[in-house]
Amino acid sequence: MGQEKKLLLGADALRVTLNRLCRELIENHNDFEDTVIIGLQPRGSLLANRLVTLLENQFNIKNLPLGFLDSTFFRDDFRRRGQPLKANQTKIDFLVEQKKVVFVDDVLFTGRSVRSAMDAIHSFGRPNSIELLCLIDRKFTRHLPIQPNYTGRQVEAISTERVLVNWAEESGADAVYLINSADHE
Repeated sequence: MGQEKKLLLGADALRVTLNRLCRELIENHNDFEDTVIIGLQPRGSLLANRLVTLLENQFNIKNLPLGFLDSTFFRDDFRRRGQPLKANQTKIDFLVEQKKVVFVDDVLFTGRSVRSAMDAIHSFGRPNSIELLCLIDRKFTRHLPIQPNYTGRQVEAISTERVLVNWAEESGADAVYLINSADHE
């Protein structure tokens, strides 16, 4: 059967959304002197790269530390999956001790990835605070009481639907879709 696909954000809407998110970050972090951006692997790294590039090139924020965190082995469902999870690379080459950490992820779904990232980041020091930025917040699917500080868009998605974020770097075009995946699980 074919899958139903609904466009949530096209390239222009995504560009506007990313610019708004950058402005919200600037409003709360000014010059980012004590702030670091950490993309949650795998999908949050693409969004984090895009945001840092915008902050540096369009908003003249310089020397913004950008890292990538894989929290696969900190997940509470690590051993409960049918297939082994594949880890991604963690790359944090700066101190997070007493810093304001902004986690970046593309889709906030159950909250389990964010919770595991909060555990994993303490391997690199004790942050002063942790915030969460997500492009898409699936607000009705949370398993844990985790809410984003910055949201690109909230989506009311049911369990048989998934959010697909396409980045030009991977697929040739920026777009966000809501896909009915009932027959494709």
